[in-house]
Amino acid sequence: MMNVFMSHLLRHRLRSSCRYPQRRLISIASLSGDNNNDRIKLVEVGPRDGLQSEKVTIATATKVELINRLSECGYPVIEATSFVSPKWVPQLADHKDVMKQITRRDNVTYSVLAPNAKGLEGAVEAGANHIGLGISPSETFCMKNTNHPLKEILRGVELLIKIAHSQNVFVRGYISTVIGCPFEGPMNAVDVAKLAVNLLDMGVDEISLGDTIGVGTPGSFDRLLNEVLTAVPVAMVAMHCHDTYGQALSNILVGLDRGVRIIDSSVAGLGGCPYAPGATGNVATEDVIYMLDGLGLHTGVDVESVADIGGWICEKLERKNASRSGTAILSKKQR
Repeated sequence: MMNVFMSHLLRHRLRSSCRYPQRRLISIASLSGDNNNDRIKLVEVGPRDGLQSEKVTIATATKVELINRLSECGYPVIEATSFVSPKWVPQLADHKDVMKQITRRDNVTYSVLAPNAKGLEGAVEAGANHIGLGISPSETFCMKNTNHPLKEILRGVELLIKIAHSQNVFVRGYISTVIGCPFEGPMNAVDVAKLAVNLLDMGVDEISLGDTIGVGTPGSFDRLLNEVLTAVPVAMVAMHCHDTYGQALSNILVGLDRGVRIIDSSVAGLGGCPYAPGATGNVATEDVIYMLDGLGLHTGVDVESVADIGGWICEKLERKNASRSGTAILSKKQR
């Protein structure tokens, strides 16, 4: 696999030497102006990644209403739930009921997390044709998350991708802890890139780079993307940023400058990770859209509608709205 990685690396570095010259300042002008390059695919992860760590049990009806309301905002993809054992994620034990009860719109893809064959089987039975599976370059995180070492997980992932594709199911690979691990500390960008190449060679359709505990900075993301984008086509790469240190928007801006056009976000900044101590919420969808609108980049998602939903779900959960843009939009409406 190392030889495969090196061949990818050398081939794409030759191609990218002109595309990514030695630079450290972000060229804002390069982010928009090209009609083929100013469209951003927003993946709303609030119903799954956003709710999975909530301590108080959330009613199925509330989850269904959240997804239905988000479906009317213009999202191309909404991550609805997770087909994992209730033992590990009890908050999402109602995954079958959620998928059965939501009102599906033709222009929205309802993705689910399905980390193993049993999860995939349940997801397909529930009508999902778009799944996500997770993996990490951190051995400790893998053991804490799945109780299996990385090599064993990779073998399972390869089989899962084959089974999914045989059933015409789109597979997204989530690489967690791409910048830092709560157990092992900083991650090596080269190791992340190797893992991305493994997924690419297995046939994964999309790769989401997850800063699971939100320790990334523009500098660390720049170094990470230097490695990953030499080996993986940028059109396949998404960014999944948590905002623990308030760096998520800055990190996304680095990705946009490098050509990334798929962004994961969560309404009202909901989120966390049950396997990552200290992880706070995802970057708020409202904040991402507000920034993208200012850059002339288009998502097709209505920020005011998302802000309304953010205010509503925070009231339901009795928690503070983590979106500054959403809070400002709601305050302005109340004047």
